[in-house]
Amino acid sequence: MNNPLPAVKLVEIFSSIQGEGLFVGCRQVFVRLAGCNISCQYCDTRESFVAPASARIETTAACRIFENVTNPVPIADLVSAIERLYRSPHHSVSLTGGEPLLQPEAISAIAALRQSGTKIYLETNGTLPEALAQVIRDVDIVSMDFKLPSAMYGNSYWREHAAFLQIARQREVFVKIVISGETTQPELEQAISLITDIDATIPLILQPVTPLNGICAIDSGAVLRVQELAMQKLQTVRVIPQTHKMLGQL
Repeated sequence: MNNPLPAVKLVEIFSSIQGEGLFVGCRQVFVRLAGCNISCQYCDTRESFVAPASARIETTAACRIFENVTNPVPIADLVSAIERLYRSPHHSVSLTGGEPLLQPEAISAIAALRQSGTKIYLETNGTLPEALAQVIRDVDIVSMDFKLPSAMYGNSYWREHAAFLQIARQREVFVKIVISGETTQPELEQAISLITDIDATIPLILQPVTPLNGICAIDSGAVLRVQELAMQKLQTVRVIPQTHKMLGQL
């Protein structure tokens, strides 16, 4: 007997502009899954840590009118909502959170949309390599964060990041590092070396932090110095802030 498709712990589904990383400016359907396994000082989606009693789903792409549905959401209803928004032109479906890899079965179920040509774009904190291995064939693009100890209350994830990136490079992948006034050169050097040792052609996006929760912004001169440091070893290094915040997008 086949296992039933999973129900999904969902926060929201909506259409908007990708504001971070290598595909900034692209139109995507965002599927924000609930739950996260870590806590970042600069996190701007803390409401996604726990599944709400009801999730919200945009009724038509970019209309900003939402309907509420009870959690967990049946996968058939979730896929139907994505397909409804995707009728307008979009680049891909972004699976975000929280940390979407806490629900790998849901990712695999959503990936059935790839059969009709839909691209699946995974936004992840890069700390769950075993879960990624389960779904790597179900995604097209991996947007992987590196979590530096200075932003993680001293916790480090170097081993997890190395294992994760080795798996992620089976698909199109880029690494994103949020940099702040508290970022240190030794941790940056370790991050850059880790990427270089795996594949120096993997793009690195440096994202100046949007100041939240008391975290310090990084000054413009320091941004240039960090980029110069990374460019000594990596082929593609870009500085891109959170543009959706500037545009007032979700």
